[in-house]
Amino acid sequence: MESSRAAYLESNQSRFLEELCEFVSIPSVSALPKHAGDVETAADWLASRVEGAGFENVVRLPTGGTPVVYGDWLHAPGRPTVLLYGHYDVQPADPVESWDSPPFAPEVRDGRLYGRGASDNKGNLLAALIGLEAVLQVDGSLPVNVKLFLEGEEEIGSPFSLGLLTTDKERLAADICVNADGIQYGVGKPTILGSFRGMTGIEVTVRGPSSDVHSGIFGGTIHNPLHAMARLVASFHDADGRIAVQGFYDDVVPVGKEDRERLGRAPFDEQEYIAGLDVDAVFGEAGYTTNERAWRRPTLELNGLWGGFQGEGSKTIVPSEAHAKVSCRLVANQDPGRIQELLEAHVAKHAPPGVRVSVTRKRGLANPYLLPLDHPGVAAMADSYREIYDQDPFYIGSGGTIPVTAAMLEELGIYSLVFGFCTRDEQIHAPNEFFRLSSFATAQKAFGILIHKLAEIEFRKS
Repeated sequence: MESSRAAYLESNQSRFLEELCEFVSIPSVSALPKHAGDVETAADWLASRVEGAGFENVVRLPTGGTPVVYGDWLHAPGRPTVLLYGHYDVQPADPVESWDSPPFAPEVRDGRLYGRGASDNKGNLLAALIGLEAVLQVDGSLPVNVKLFLEGEEEIGSPFSLGLLTTDKERLAADICVNADGIQYGVGKPTILGSFRGMTGIEVTVRGPSSDVHSGIFGGTIHNPLHAMARLVASFHDADGRIAVQGFYDDVVPVGKEDRERLGRAPFDEQEYIAGLDVDAVFGEAGYTTNERAWRRPTLELNGLWGGFQGEGSKTIVPSEAHAKVSCRLVANQDPGRIQELLEAHVAKHAPPGVRVSVTRKRGLANPYLLPLDHPGVAAMADSYREIYDQDPFYIGSGGTIPVTAAMLEELGIYSLVFGFCTRDEQIHAPNEFFRLSSFATAQKAFGILIHKLAEIEFRKS
């Protein structure tokens, strides 16, 4: 059967590429209201493609925002149920002038398809559907039950879509999620992503006089809000880069010996990393490698700091206000709301005298996610990769955030296997995004292999 599936995929590659070009040509930018109609068009296109792949009960589920495309194939009694996740929205294409070809007129060059969303996530998502279609067409059935959860607002934090995990639990109930929104460590480097950091944050405002005032007349008599803010933000870390907020690390899951050994097997050239970023050195919490800091340790970062006169030349004032945006990437088992409380307490404790300090909590919190290494899905992914690449996968984490992974665990009680085939050099979120056609073809084969591996094991929920 496997050779027949491979033949089916090979004989239809030209059609699949045409479909991917058609999919990528739809400017489904969820962040821009002017593209709301295009996001709807992409949902319609995807629903039609899902039906074409052989899925049943295909429907666009309303969310209050963009629709979730749902479909299922539930004819494998006694077998596990897999929930396939992906997203059909894309990032804005700006700056458009930096693209070598129009972002929504996909173009093939040197074995790569260029276009916004080609890699993130339309190429990976379509490859997953094609892989399952090949199994259905050749075998006549799937070895597991499959449900689809394909959303259109991942790039803006899924403000509405994830609500369905709470309100539509029965429809979405499954034993495991396969997340097609993943990334590989490099070309030909199979990767198991075992963790994602969560997200929380605050905005701090320091107020002094009711308006900007003359620095000659009033300077030295009142506390300058910019000076006060500088002292305040400096208090967030100690001299070695460790976060100095009381209680911040209380719930952090430590990096264990086995975990550290696995993470350490991923190739990493620190000098190349430094040169690529054009910085003088790495910096961060002592006692951890650069990858451990990025994948398994929390952060507190200043994302913006402003106040006073910003124009050319000088304006001698004591400004009325200063502002700072603070974000934190969190690791298991940190709670985003609890961290906001700790940040507020820290600001209150360290607020300098003579100014009024206020804190606004950011919305759109995301919990961290950690996949246990002994979960049977990890072995299924590893075996699939070995069959494709004839080598063991690398086990890494991600410093970024995919909120749906934690949400699936919290609401449906299922872990997510992040199984994607784009690579870090594919200009994701940047001009000239591309997806390798070789990766597109490999991913199709891989998803068919993975669902057969998943059919062989028993799953436990959280």
